[in-house]
Amino acid sequence: MNDLNSVLAPGMFVKHPDHPEWGMGQVQSNAGGKITVNFPDQGKLVFDSARIALIPVFDL
Repeated sequence: MNDLNSVLAPGMFVKHPDHPEWGMGQVQSNAGGKITVNFPDQGKLVFDSARIALIPVFDL
């Protein structure tokens, strides 16, 4: 599977496709196929880019 999250950069906002109740999270880092995102109520979570395609949020 291609890295669908390769365009995500620190500071960008994203949503998790399976957990819309988490709201918007901010990308902290994106390196080596691992993306760290800080969600307001979930804290910092690390995702494997090969397993989940986070949804970028452009309209804040």
